[in-house]
Amino acid sequence: MIVLVVFAVLAGAGTALSPCVLPVLPALLSASGVGGRRRPLGIVIGLCVTFTVTIVGLASVVGGVGIGSDPLRDLSIAVLLVFGVSLLAPALSDRIEAPLSRLARFGPRSRGDGFRSGLVVGGALGFVYTPCASPILAAVISVSAASGRTVVLALAYAAGSGAVLLALALGGRKVFDRIRRAGQGPVLQRAVGVVMIVTAVLLATSLDLKFGEFVANEIPNVNLTAGLECSPTVTNRLPQITGHRARFVAANGSSSCGGSGAAAKLTAAGPSASQATLLADARSLPHAGAAPDFTDTERWFNTPGDRPLTLASLRGRVVLVDFWTYTCINCIRTLPYLKAWDATYRHDGLTIVGVEAPEFSFERDASNVQDAIQQFGIRYPVVQDNEMGTWNAYGNQYWPADYLIDATGQVRYATFGEGDYEKTETAIRALLAAAGAQVGAHSHATGVVVPSNLATPETYLGTNRAEGWLQGPFSGLHDYGPASPQPPGLNTFVYSGSWRIAGQPAEAVSGAGIDLEFEAKDVYLVLSSPGEHPEPVTVMLDGHPISAADAGADVHDGVATVRRQRLYSLVALAHDGRHHLALRFADGVTGYAFTFG
Repeated sequence: MIVLVVFAVLAGAGTALSPCVLPVLPALLSASGVGGRRRPLGIVIGLCVTFTVTIVGLASVVGGVGIGSDPLRDLSIAVLLVFGVSLLAPALSDRIEAPLSRLARFGPRSRGDGFRSGLVVGGALGFVYTPCASPILAAVISVSAASGRTVVLALAYAAGSGAVLLALALGGRKVFDRIRRAGQGPVLQRAVGVVMIVTAVLLATSLDLKFGEFVANEIPNVNLTAGLECSPTVTNRLPQITGHRARFVAANGSSSCGGSGAAAKLTAAGPSASQATLLADARSLPHAGAAPDFTDTERWFNTPGDRPLTLASLRGRVVLVDFWTYTCINCIRTLPYLKAWDATYRHDGLTIVGVEAPEFSFERDASNVQDAIQQFGIRYPVVQDNEMGTWNAYGNQYWPADYLIDATGQVRYATFGEGDYEKTETAIRALLAAAGAQVGAHSHATGVVVPSNLATPETYLGTNRAEGWLQGPFSGLHDYGPASPQPPGLNTFVYSGSWRIAGQPAEAVSGAGIDLEFEAKDVYLVLSSPGEHPEPVTVMLDGHPISAADAGADVHDGVATVRRQRLYSLVALAHDGRHHLALRFADGVTGYAFTFG
C-alpha cells in the first residue's frame, strides 16, 4: 500500500502538468494573482479537499474523473461566475467576502486577504478539476464502495496535484505582482474577472469535457507518469484497491496500460492451412492459467433441461467463454461470428458459452434474456451472470470479451471488443487440432455489420454516464423547453420537453424529444415502454420523416414502435455521413443509451 501511495503522489503531480487540466488552469492562475499573499494556498487547499471528496464519493464506474453530480457542477459554475463578476465590481466583492469571515478561525491568523474566498473558489474548481484518468486514479473510482484504501490514495493523488498546482499558482502570482508594480493593478483585476467568467461559461457549455475527450483521443502519451503507473510494481498492487485482478491479457492489446500478450504474434491461417500448421499455431499460444469455472450464475439456456454446465463437464472440448449483454451493439455485431463458429466447429469439439452480464437493470430479467436469445437465433449455451460472479472471477472489464480455453482447461487466447475475428478463428482451429480433431473448412458468418470508422461516440441518457449533452441531463423531473429549430453541433445531444431522469433511465413525461447531430451509418437506441404496451417514437432525419431507404429495421413509416426493453435500430444509411436526427417520444417511453456504427 505504501508503494501505491508514493506512486499516487507522483501520478497526481504528473497529471497536474498534463494538457487535461488546461480548462481550469487559467482560472486557478488568475484567481491566485489577486487578493492577499495566502490566497493561492486557500485556492489549492479548497481544490484538493473537494476533489478528494468527489473521487471518494463517486466510488462507482463513471465515464470520467472529477465531477459526477450535476448539482455540484452547477454550483461550481455559479461560484466562479459570481467571483468573476465581483472582480469587475469591487463593491460586490466586499459583500461576498464579509460572510466568509466566519471561516477565519480555520485559516491563517496573519494577514492574508483572500484566503477565505480562495477556499471557496478552489472548492468550486475541485468539483470540475478533471485530470487525465491514470491507472491508479481509475482504480480508486472503479471500486464498488469507498474504503480506507481509496481515501488514502485519493488524498495522496490530490496532494501530488496540489503541490504542483500551488507551485504554478505562486509562479503566476510573481508575474502578476510585477504587473501591479507597473501600475496596472485595476486592469489586471478586471482581466482576472473576465477569465473567471469565461471559464464559467466554458464549463457551463461542457467544453471542458469535450476538450478532455479531444486530449484522450488525439494526444498520445498525455499522461506523463503512465510509464511508472503501468509498471509491474504498480499494476501488481492495484487489485488491493479494486478487489479484482485482471487475470488474462488480451491478444489484441486492449488494456488500460496498452501492450498485448504473446498471443498477439498469432497470424491468421488461411482456409487451406494444414494440420501441422494448426498444431504449430497451438504450440505458439501461451498457457495463461487455469480457466475459472462459472460462478454465482443464475438461469441457463440452450442446455439439456436448462441444466448448469461446468468446465469439468466440458473437459476434453475447446470452450469459448463470451461475455456479452443483449443491448450492447458491440456484442450484437460479434454474434454472426459466434454463431458461425458454433455451427462450423461444434461437432469438432467446440462449445461456446455466452455469459450474459447485465449493464442495465432490465437485462437481469430471465424472460428478456430468453427473448433476446430467440431474436438473435443463438443456439449455443447462455447463462445469466446477474451478480457478476463469473465476470469477477475472470477479472473481466469489457463487453464483449472472449476467453478461449483448451481441452485441458487452460486459457490460451483472449480478445476484448470487436475485431480480430480471423485470428480468433485461427486460435479455435489450432486448439481443436491440438485436441485431436481433423478440422475442416472455415466458417462463413452471415449478416455481418461493419461499423463506421467515423462513428459518433456512444452516450447514455441517464445521469451516471451521460456525455455530449448540451444541457443536462438533470436528475429528477425537469422541463428542457422547446426543441431548437437549429441542429446542435456534431456529436451533441439535446433534450426537449419534460423528462424524468435517473442514473440509468430517462423517462419521457410530456412533449419529450431528443435532437442530435451524428456522423455514422447506423443509429441504435435502447428503449422500453410502460408495461410493454406499444408506444411510438417518431424518427425524423435532416428535418423530414425518415425514408424507408434510410430507416433502421425497427422503424416503419417513420415511427419506431417500442414494446420490449431492447436495442432498437433507428437509422441504417448506405454510407457514412453527418446528419441531424430528431426523435419525439410518446409519454412513458424510457431510453437508456445511444450507440452508433
